[in-house]
Amino acid sequence: MYDDAYITYLAHFLGTRDYFECHEILEDRWKMEKPLDRDSIWVAFIQLAVSLYHQRRGNDVGALRLIQKSKQKFYLHHMMIAKFGLNKKELLQTLNLLEENIVNKKPYQSISLPFQDPHLIDLVKRKCGEWNCTFNSKSDLSNPYIVHKHILRHSL
Repeated sequence: MYDDAYITYLAHFLGTRDYFECHEILEDRWKMEKPLDRDSIWVAFIQLAVSLYHQRRGNDVGALRLIQKSKQKFYLHHMMIAKFGLNKKELLQTLNLLEENIVNKKPYQSISLPFQDPHLIDLVKRKCGEWNCTFNSKSDLSNPYIVHKHILRHSL
């Protein structure tokens, strides 16, 4: 029912909090479907993760730019949000709150996503269990590989 890449994205988003990996996974998925459609809902999910990646690193300018782009795409595809197992109203509220926090330069906080499908939650929890990470965990801000992955990934 749900795309494997999407489940993997969610497990990283809510389990490992590896937002850089979220980007990598969904970019490949997006390019399989509509590589030239920069307004795709896949791009909205990618930009949400990258916004959090930037905010966590203290790049408020990048975080704000990407959350605004992500919001725009989610609003454009608001009728599809439920197909992704999420509560549309609550997701849009979460995005607005995230944007407000970035504008007000509040420190990064891990967010949750408003699931409306218990089956999707089970799938994501199962994937997190396979990886030995906790579903809906908080970011490990002491882990430089997660926080600065785009810089450190080639040095390991």
